[in-house]
Amino acid sequence: MRVVAVDGPSGSGKSVFARGLVAALRADGLRTALVPTDDFATWDEPVGWWPRLAEGVLEPLRRGEPGRYRRTEWPGGNPVLGAWVDVEVPDVLVIEGVSSARRAVADRLSLAVWVEVGDPAVRLERAVARDGEWSRPHLLRWQEFERRWFAEDGAKHRADIRR
Repeated sequence: MRVVAVDGPSGSGKSVFARGLVAALRADGLRTALVPTDDFATWDEPVGWWPRLAEGVLEPLRRGEPGRYRRTEWPGGNPVLGAWVDVEVPDVLVIEGVSSARRAVADRLSLAVWVEVGDPAVRLERAVARDGEWSRPHLLRWQEFERRWFAEDGAKHRADIRR
């Protein structure tokens, strides 16, 4: 199984890129699964959820077994563990979202893609348009967190492709 990570700051177009990649891979006949980090992250736990992804998805798939995890859902704007998501063993697993190409998984990635719109103000407005005006204060804190996280983790510099 090949693992592709699509990482970069919020509001940069990672989800759109990842969906296009998955569609292209499927069109080529490859069994492809997409796991978004948004299914795990919350405002208060932006990256600490990684063990759930590793234990529920990455490790079982590595053994050739299906993966499973509970998606984070946001009823009324508050995160809760929601529906179970089953992940069949694919030819290509695409992990999409902030911290998907983190150092902890770098040695298992077949490809790391970095997607970034350079201007934080543009990214903020794109994310607010996507998530709603209520999210603006959360997204401002999130952008500050991302800046520190990416500086420390270095995913951008390890990326095979930068867009």
